[in-house]
Parts: sequence; structure tokens; C-alpha cells
Amino acid sequence: MSLNFILIQFIGFLGTGLFFLSFQCRENKNLFRVQFFSYILYTTHLLLLGATTGGISYLINCFRSFCLASKVKFLNSNKMCVIICILQVAALKLTWGGWISFLPVIANIASTIGGYTKNPQKVRIAGMFVNSPLWIIYNIIVGSWAGILDEIISEASMIISIVRFGWSNLDQIEE
Repeated sequence: MSLNFILIQFIGFLGTGLFFLSFQCRENKNLFRVQFFSYILYTTHLLLLGATTGGISYLINCFRSFCLASKVKFLNSNKMCVIICILQVAALKLTWGGWISFLPVIANIASTIGGYTKNPQKVRIAGMFVNSPLWIIYNIIVGSWAGILDEIISEASMIISIVRFGWSNLDQIEE
């Protein structure tokens, strides 16, 4: 195992730590702000691993988190949700590497739609039942140890946040 590989995994593990912390933010805007920085680290991690579709998808997630954390009305609109989903599909087309390319794109489209509902319950449902399972499979295939751990920790963090805040307390639209 080379020092380069260990460094690439370390970058991913830093992203994992930030992503775990993101679900401990009660307000979606703060959750998306922390995730923005996590996604920057993951973009770097995946691109260095040669996982182009995943890296570009995470780059789009950086933009999505910026939009969702923004106070600019258009960036929080359903139109922007559609634009981001179209960007994910474009990334799929441009980085096509076979069926594996579908995994991060479908995962991120589900998370994008969940995020744009502005409902913390739906954000967690999309994460727990679509995003994380698809990313786990993708990360196993591309060799992202940090990505595998991230998704396992993300699942745990989402469950902790549900227990901590209460499921019914998370069923509200945030403006």
C-alpha cells in the first residue's frame, strides 16, 4: 500500500468526519453548509481514485449544498432542483463508465429531490434508503474505504438525529 493511496483515503476520511457532523445540525441550512465542505473533500478523493462519475457527481453536490444553504430564493426553488438533476444526468452521460455510473447519479438525484423538499424527514429518508445504499455499492467497486465508512457512519448519524430530535419533530418544512 503506497503513501499516495493512504493520503487519498485520508482525504476521504476527513470528508467522512464532516458528513457525520452535518446530520447533527438541526437546521437544514447548517446541514447543507457542513456537507458542502465534506463534498469538496470527497470530490478530491474520488477523482484521485479515478472514480470520475462519482467525483463529478460530488462536485455537483457541492453546488447543490451551496444552493440549499443560500438565502437566494431562486437557488432554493424547484427550478434549481430540476437544473441540478439535469446536471447529474449530464455528468452521467459525459463520464459514462458502464452501469456503475448510474449508482452515484441516481443516489444524488434522490438526495437532491429530498433536499429540495425542505423537509428534514424527507432528507433523511432519501439518504437512508436510496443515497447511502447506492453509494456503498459504488464505493466498494471503486475502492473508496472512506466512502464505505462514510455511508455507514451517515446511516448511523441519520438514525442518531432521528432519535435525538424525534421523528415527528423532523416533519416540518423549513424556509
